[in-house]
This record gives sequence, C-alpha cells and structure tokens, in this order.
Amino acid sequence: MHKRSAEAYQRALQLIPGGVNSPVRAFKGVGGTPVFFESGEGPFLFDLDGNKYVDYVASWGPMLQGYSFPPVVQAVSTQAQRATSFGAPCMLELELANLLVSSVPSLEKVRMVNSGTEATMSVIRLARGITNRDRIVKFTGCFHGHADSLLVQAGSGVLTLGLPDSPGVPTALAQQTLSLPYNDIEAVQDVFTQFGNEIAAVIVEPIAGNMGCIPPVAGFLEELRTQTTQHGSLLIFDEVMTGFRVALGGAQEMFKVTPDLTTLGKVVGGGLPVGAFGGSAELMDQLAPLGPIYQSGTLSGNPLAMAGGFALLNSLDTDFYDKLDELTDYCTNGIRDLAKKHNIGLCVNSVCGMFSFNFTSQSRVSNYHEVEQCDSTRYAKFFHEMLRQGIYFAPSAYECAFVSGSHTTLEIDQTLAVFDDVLKLL
Repeated sequence: MHKRSAEAYQRALQLIPGGVNSPVRAFKGVGGTPVFFESGEGPFLFDLDGNKYVDYVASWGPMLQGYSFPPVVQAVSTQAQRATSFGAPCMLELELANLLVSSVPSLEKVRMVNSGTEATMSVIRLARGITNRDRIVKFTGCFHGHADSLLVQAGSGVLTLGLPDSPGVPTALAQQTLSLPYNDIEAVQDVFTQFGNEIAAVIVEPIAGNMGCIPPVAGFLEELRTQTTQHGSLLIFDEVMTGFRVALGGAQEMFKVTPDLTTLGKVVGGGLPVGAFGGSAELMDQLAPLGPIYQSGTLSGNPLAMAGGFALLNSLDTDFYDKLDELTDYCTNGIRDLAKKHNIGLCVNSVCGMFSFNFTSQSRVSNYHEVEQCDSTRYAKFFHEMLRQGIYFAPSAYECAFVSGSHTTLEIDQTLAVFDDVLKLL
C-alpha cells in the first residue's frame, strides 16, 4: 500500500536526520513508516503510491480552505512570474499587514517573519528588552517553537521547572523560564506572588493546540491579563495556530481578552512559510530601526508568502466561520456518539475548526498532566487503521485535527463510517 513511500523514506534516512525535516513526521509517536505525499486538492491528500486520503492535518493548520485553493494558487503563480523574492520592501507586505491589523484586536503594528518559531523568539526578545526583565512564564504542554527560551516543558514534538527539553539549550537560560500547568489559575497567582517583579512576559496558547485541542477554562485568560497588568509584565498570545483559524480576530476576539503582543503564522501565509508578531505602536516601535531591540530577516515579507496569505485571508468572513463551526460540531458530535455506541472511553475537545480526541475514561482533558494519562498506544492502533482506510489524522496522540472550508458532510460522513469500523476493532 505504501511501497514507494517506504522506498523514499529509506533514501531520506541517508540524507536527512531521521529521514524528516521536522521530528513528528517520523511516525515515532505511532510507529511505522512515514507517508510521502505528492499532491492535495480540497480536503484530500494523495501519496506517492496514488492512495487518496480525507485529510484532517491541513499541513498542521494553515490549509484553512483546503489544498490548492484556487485564489491562493493564482496569487502565488502571478507573483512568481514577477519575482520570488526582493529582500526589499514591496506593496504586498503593506496589504497583508493592513489586513492583519484591521482584523486582530491587539495589533496596531506588525512585523513579518518566516516562521512561528521566529515570531515567538522575536517577541520574547522584545518583551525582555521593553521590561528589562529576564523571566518568562509559559505553560506545560504548550509549544512555541524550538527557540532556546521556550524548549522547557514544551508540547508537540517534545512533551520538565527550569530544565531544558533538549541538549544544546543552556540550563542557565532555561532557568529563566517558569513553566506552569495550563488552566491552573492558582498557579498563575502563586508565581506572580513569588516572582512578579522579575517576569518580563507570560506567553500562552489561548487555545492549547500542541497537546491536542484544549480550550481555556473560564477565568484563566482573564487572570493572565489581570496579573500581567498588575505586575508590569507583558501578556503574549501565541496565535500561530489559532490566528484566523477560530475567528477572524483569533482567540483573542473569541474570548474578549486582548494581549499586549501576539504571534501569528500558519494561516497568514496561505500554506507558505510565514510568521508575524505585533502589538501596540508604542511596543512595536522599540524594534530596530526605530528602537534599540534588534530583529531582522532577509526573506521576511517574502512576496510569494505575502500573496498567498493575502489571498487566503481575503476569502474569510463571518459566514465562513459559522460554516466551519457547524462542520466541526457535526464531526465531533458524531465521534462522541460512536464512542458511546462502542462503549469506548473517548474525550473530545473542539473549538471552531480545531478538535482532538483522547482515549481515556476521564470526563475532561484540560492540561498536559491529564493528557499524559490517556492511552497513546490505543491511539497508534487507531491511527494506522484509519490511515489504511483512507483517513489521515496526525501521527501523534498529542496533536490537533483540523476541519477546513473544503470539507463537506460527505467527507465527514465517510470519516465517521471508517471511525465506526475502527472502533469495532479497538
């Protein structure tokens, strides 16, 4: 079934560390050999062996309108014929920046970068430079890219206070990062009582997406806003995953909590490598060339990525999110019904276009400790059987699934039918 993928993987092992360019792709979390993909259209992916899949990975989120979305393809193709890069200002940067600033509540100014990791790395430097403090607060299981300061109790591909998750990260630097349980309001209050005048910023996924989809409990984001304001710290929302995925203004619009700084990525590039970070003009003007805090990037504002992102974001409106929410509910309610039918413990979380499910008898999963208690071995069996029957979920029990605007009830019904078969086997 995957003969050509297996052959490609053996070649890749000779040329690329682990045969992959990002660790989770190696199928270590589920076992087996990675699938190599060749093309995508709408909600479907096609691999090297010609197998067709209903896809719920969406390139880890950015394919908000599905693969090969015509406006994005046309915009990128047109720009490619003009120039693929300038390394200098272009009008597309202005157009996309204007769209971001007009959509996301916290943004008055924004700077483009090339990845989510670059955005979070840059915004942490900005926060430390503005506050003249070193400590950062993050939350266990939240992944903010692989920058040194943030590889502490991270989610996604690295799932402990002040110990780095990777060799090569200086312990002294990691010790400046305080990691708390996600959704734990009391822990937030305690850390500010102890370290309040040393904390430069709190960085958080307003909806956790790298230990599955975990929404914030009532009052959690509000307490972060209160504590950071009282102690002169900055609140950073990492909306690399949720930005334009759950609402036009992201999770901050949905939950009515406005951070000081925001990072964006994924969707804002229309599937091309893009990141961005922004906030008030007062804060952002501390960046060079206006201010003393340095950040730069040769390919930042790349015209291909700007064109793709602008085309995708221009296709979004309130009706789109209403439809996306309805489709996600249709899918997740169907999954819950099937789990009940087969008497299998399954906890399902979802927020407009994002969802995840954990094999567990727990009634809820709201932080990484609870995620750890779930049955990842059963997920691995589930994953491979779904894959065999043409449904592609993430090759890890700790990742989100995504519904796109190209999915219809037909694809979701197909998915639920296979889900039914697989739960019988489990």
